[in-house]
Amino acid sequence: MSTTAPSASTAACPLPAPTGPLVERAHGGGGRRARVLLETLFAPAFASPEQAVDTDAALLDLPAPGRLALTTDSFVVDPLFFPGGDIGRLAVYGTVNDLAVSGARPLWLAAGFIVEEGLPLETLRRVVDAMAEAAREANVRVVTGDTKVVPRGQAGGGLFINTTGVGLAAPGCALGPAAMAPGDVVLLSGDVGRHGVAVMSVREGLAFETPLVSDCAPLDRACAALLQAGIPVRVMRDLTRGGLASALVELAEASGLGLLLDEAAVPVSAEVGAACELLGLDPLHVACEGRFVAVVAAEEAARALTVLRPHAPRAACVGSVTSAHPRLVVARTALGTERVVDMLSGEQLPRIC
Repeated sequence: MSTTAPSASTAACPLPAPTGPLVERAHGGGGRRARVLLETLFAPAFASPEQAVDTDAALLDLPAPGRLALTTDSFVVDPLFFPGGDIGRLAVYGTVNDLAVSGARPLWLAAGFIVEEGLPLETLRRVVDAMAEAAREANVRVVTGDTKVVPRGQAGGGLFINTTGVGLAAPGCALGPAAMAPGDVVLLSGDVGRHGVAVMSVREGLAFETPLVSDCAPLDRACAALLQAGIPVRVMRDLTRGGLASALVELAEASGLGLLLDEAAVPVSAEVGAACELLGLDPLHVACEGRFVAVVAAEEAARALTVLRPHAPRAACVGSVTSAHPRLVVARTALGTERVVDMLSGEQLPRIC
């Protein structure tokens, strides 16, 4: 696996001791306190023409013909803040990315907050502000939502978030493993393992000489660039829990074909590689939150990389589709040997997103 040079040191992101008001049970009770929280914190952060404050649903006008794409995801990351991101940004980017790799243009989000009694209101405000900033970056709008407050100890870490995303897929857009064919190539949008290692470094209080920063980022522009360029994309898949390995195994099993992975071509930063070696982790299995794979026709691979690199500078061709070993991912190592890559049987890093 290829690496980049190390740089400066990582700072942990502990939550400061609360000095202001805390979330109370009344904030989730549907009464005056809940209304004040909605009007002073959530509504200003997510202001949009479609915003549903005085109604039970947002009314959405479709901007063009096409099919609706709908996805939902929940976020329980611990800690709430980590180098390169936080639970608010994850909640936006994670759902935006699911839409983007499905070939849809993300448009709207609904957000549900499960808040633990006693969470500092300033912490909640930081998360909401981060979500609003992430939504602007990804050009989506949070148009409706819900807040529930649970007793102390019932939402480990103080806050869980669910986001549901709606996007618009162009007519005729049909991406999926069934479109894969032997000879296609596998492109990876960047180096792997950053998110999982960054979260673990803060959670476990690990001090490294080089920075460990999450790759948490939206993928909509990179995915859209491929499709708008007319690249014959077979399928795209974002890398989250289980990392690159799980995404590739899912594609192999769903398509009935094999994948040959060039392990030396997979970008891994020097700091992530060193941390994984120290912790006994395989970078192929470590979570990402801003990376995706795309399977494209071989004759378009070079053009696809050219299109990707303004959005994903470390995009690389890392493998190919084959009929030689159906439903298996086989990695060719830097030593020239081969090994089967499988999903983890358990959970390597719990509460990673």
